[in-house]
Amino acid sequence: MRAATQTVKVYATPPHPCSYLPDQQAANAFLDPTFTPGPGAYQMLVDQGYRRSGDHLYRPVCPDCHACLSCRVRVADFRPNRSQRRCWKRNADLQATIEPAAWSDEAFDLYRRYLNSRHADGDMANPDEESFRSFLYADWSDTCFIEFRLHGKLLSVAVVDLLPRGYSAVYTFFDPELGARGLGTYAVLWELEHARLQGLPLVYLGYWVEGSRKMHYKSRFRPLEVLRDGCWQPLTPESESNRINDNKGTSP
Repeated sequence: MRAATQTVKVYATPPHPCSYLPDQQAANAFLDPTFTPGPGAYQMLVDQGYRRSGDHLYRPVCPDCHACLSCRVRVADFRPNRSQRRCWKRNADLQATIEPAAWSDEAFDLYRRYLNSRHADGDMANPDEESFRSFLYADWSDTCFIEFRLHGKLLSVAVVDLLPRGYSAVYTFFDPELGARGLGTYAVLWELEHARLQGLPLVYLGYWVEGSRKMHYKSRFRPLEVLRDGCWQPLTPESESNRINDNKGTSP
């Protein structure tokens, strides 16, 4: 493929079990890891459906399923629903600071506890320092840690890449004992509000996957746009229904 004026090699992974939908086979296309995108190229790749995991830029190219759709929220059009307004008020006592993406014992301890609670049976459990660094940030990305604290105690970290036209939400981890606060939802609400204050038009939320419980929360940030057939378009109740039918028809 061509990123800006540079030709970049693209590789594909072999099919493997999907982590979002049971009985599906997944595959990813990923860019040559020696390629270092500048801010403009990174923005272009995100707009084409690519996502960052550590140093790697990838997008799904699954052989029999097209359920993974890049999604984003247009900041100026977003209106929180009643539940989101309650979440915002519930967490009004938190202090948010924007910090450079970097290792700290405090952030790693929170990350470890979160993964061991939410992903105890997966390959992300029991992380070490290397997996923390290699997953959350890259040497070439403009990444920050948005830290949310209560009376100085770290409760949540939202990992965000800064793009020319908005924010790309990479990952969020939080105290697993504070599920009632809705810290994951609050992080997205904070990103949308801060983008608005900065005059940035978009917040990218990664992939939305119809039928995946893990990804369902993203559809609550309305109006949500998804990248389908190379075009960004609103996710509507009708398109969600069509996507369910399409997935049923293409399941192996």
